[in-house]
Amino acid sequence: MQSSTLPDSYSPAAVLRLLRRLPRRSAAAHQLHALLAKLGLLLHPVFLPARALLSRLPVASPSSLSLLLAAPPSVLSPSLFCPVIAAFSSSPVPSCSLVLFNHVSRLSLPTPLPAFPALLKSCARAFTLSSRAGAAAAFVAKGAELHCRVLKLGCLQDRYVRNAMVSMYGKFGHLDDSRRVFDEMPVKNAVSWNALVGAHGAAGDWQGAERVSHAMPARNISWWNNEIMRKARLGDMAEAERIFREMPDRDAMPWNSLISGYVKVGMHDRALDVFQEMQENGIEPTELTIVSTLGACAEMVDIEIGRRIHKYLESKGITADGYVGNALVDMYAKCGRLELARQVFDSMFIRDVTCWNAMIVGLSVHGHSHDALELFDSMKIEPDHVTFMGVLTACSYSGLLNEGRAYFKRMIEDYRIAPNVKHYGCMIDMLCRYGKAHEAYQMIKDMPVKASPVLWKMVLAACRVHGHINLANKALDELHQLMPADHDDVITMSNVYAEAKRWDDVEHLRTKVIGYSVSMHAARSHVYAR
Repeated sequence: MQSSTLPDSYSPAAVLRLLRRLPRRSAAAHQLHALLAKLGLLLHPVFLPARALLSRLPVASPSSLSLLLAAPPSVLSPSLFCPVIAAFSSSPVPSCSLVLFNHVSRLSLPTPLPAFPALLKSCARAFTLSSRAGAAAAFVAKGAELHCRVLKLGCLQDRYVRNAMVSMYGKFGHLDDSRRVFDEMPVKNAVSWNALVGAHGAAGDWQGAERVSHAMPARNISWWNNEIMRKARLGDMAEAERIFREMPDRDAMPWNSLISGYVKVGMHDRALDVFQEMQENGIEPTELTIVSTLGACAEMVDIEIGRRIHKYLESKGITADGYVGNALVDMYAKCGRLELARQVFDSMFIRDVTCWNAMIVGLSVHGHSHDALELFDSMKIEPDHVTFMGVLTACSYSGLLNEGRAYFKRMIEDYRIAPNVKHYGCMIDMLCRYGKAHEAYQMIKDMPVKASPVLWKMVLAACRVHGHINLANKALDELHQLMPADHDDVITMSNVYAEAKRWDDVEHLRTKVIGYSVSMHAARSHVYAR
């Protein structure tokens, strides 16, 4: 559409005036970007420099990426695309950094030295986040390509590039390459040593990480923080906290490491205690603090602290996007506040598969099955195995047996996702709930993964409800091949016989198990009190 045919309110000059009144990194800039695209004004001479609009958009956003990918080569410059590459390297979708880098490389535009540490970090994080072997191999290859580019450009002596390379190869599991890059560094600083410690840790070589840590010539705040993280990864939270308490000075980093460590080992109440202590000490929370603490709130179903964090974000004008948005959606969904979860979800501009999963699973487990399936059908990205757990759970809770079968088939045939025992558990539960015990039995017998006792217990319980005596006997035999006789299983089988008025079989079963070691489990429950 030409500007001469536009109403005055949509003229380039009017839109530019509106753009200049928007605050930097404003969420409203996304709407303006969409309007410009709709009106065909993105390539109008007024907007060709792209800088005015780009500066108003959140850096790591789809709008920023699409704007740069659509911009003519004549207006692209490192000052425009390098900040976006750096921002995406720390976002939930680090591969977008590589997409943008590939684009500017095809245009033969120079990539300045400061962009390479972010690109190497993007390769490492994209590799870690990839769920498919083919994608992971592609990121390893991209990392090797970046190494070659750095060599060709003569940038390998740069300490920031080398540190990023040490870390990247460690995350790939290529410790020999990581060590070689480290050993060739003419001057090593504390960050270099910490990168090598982290590389050994990422590759699972904890003894090597310990050796490198003790060989460090100087111990600064990064060393203390890495020690806390290393102990936390090993699950030794007592030692992690001891190191934390011995630190001479503490900024947000060690607090984050301790909180996230407690979350990873499942000590969520202790994580919230440390967060509150952090606030009492006047330490400003970072994004990692917020994400870890919201994770603890989700597991503890502590809506009060979660709401307080959300209000803090709003008071600071921080957009709930990326990892923070994901954590908020997950927290609200697990606390049963689905309307708040959906508000955050709908307001987000970057939604990775983790975000979609949190919303779909939240809707499913709280009985909003049709909403969960509608949301799944509207997904703009490829689902993963967690997504299908939510979908199958939704089908099971709502009695959508045929739909469940269809989604299970799509998961295998369309998305090439191999079902695990949890997916089969959803299907078995669904079949047993709705009277298909024989089909459930056959599915367990045919599935390529090892059956768990829980699956056979489901079939046994379904046989009692639907009166399948012979099938119940088979299920009980299969169950006892996996575990010793259980008091509850014997009672269930006895009830199957009793409801069929087969009293001789009831007595025979009692005689058969008498004198055997039949385990009984005492009931118990727990509550968190804060």
